Amino acid sequence: MDDQAAGSSQDAHSVPMCYRHPDRETGIRCTRCERPICPECMVNASVGFQCPECVRTGSGTGHAPTAAMPRTIAGGAISADPRLLTKILIGINLAVFIAIQAHQALATDLALVGAWPPAPFTPTQGVAGGEWYRMVTSMFTHQEIWHIAFNMLSLWWLGGPLEAALGRVRYLALYFVSGLAGSTLAYLLASPNTATLGASGAIFGLFGATAVLMRQRNYDMRPIIALLVINLIFTFSPGFNISWQAHIGGLVAGAVVGYAMVHAPRERRALIQYGTCALVLAVIVLLTLLRTAQLS
Repeated sequence: MDDQAAGSSQDAHSVPMCYRHPDRETGIRCTRCERPICPECMVNASVGFQCPECVRTGSGTGHAPTAAMPRTIAGGAISADPRLLTKILIGINLAVFIAIQAHQALATDLALVGAWPPAPFTPTQGVAGGEWYRMVTSMFTHQEIWHIAFNMLSLWWLGGPLEAALGRVRYLALYFVSGLAGSTLAYLLASPNTATLGASGAIFGLFGATAVLMRQRNYDMRPIIALLVINLIFTFSPGFNISWQAHIGGLVAGAVVGYAMVHAPRERRALIQYGTCALVLAVIVLLTLLRTAQLS
């Protein structure tokens, strides 16, 4: 009986966890539905704070549902499932991987190849031969189980928090710009007849954006720095056959776009965020055209 009473007393005094972020303790509750909410989910109300769902539906606010729509720190809309796009991206990667296991030749058709045959012959295949789609399809192509397992775990670990912090549209822009930047640097610097594949360029872009976000929020930088250093060691280690060009291209683009996403001033936020994405894409197109002219 005493043990049961002690356990009940401990549960009564435990700190509740945010209903949208189960790993975060909080002492604040929504004044409308009384669910616990963390600082990121708090929306100012006339009295206390409300959760994003109550604000979105206009419950108890006295305003139209869109009057006080909560936003992420980058200005994106808060969604009910903050990991939806991350799940979709993982699903696409897994679907392509399964298709490649059934038809191994598919990997050759989707991987990034600069030109084949190489100079001095006129390229008939590869990006220089007009197969520009390889810049994108290579981002979703994996052949080895360890390769896709490592990339998808990294995508889940990095992508979920970034999607919640940036919003879906900005997160998707970051992912594809980083992936294309990785493909572009590999196309520019790697041997033109070398096949490059994998989501690593986009994932390294998420690394760069995560570091920028953690710095802006004054979080402990040591875990992300340590993980990034370990990945860079593997990237440049001989014998692993890793495309360092794709990793560095994605990392730099992700850091640049991520900085624009979280540091853009509120009054010109969308212009700076999407303008930065457009500028990076313009550089990607320019370098791709220059490399194609060189190989052709």
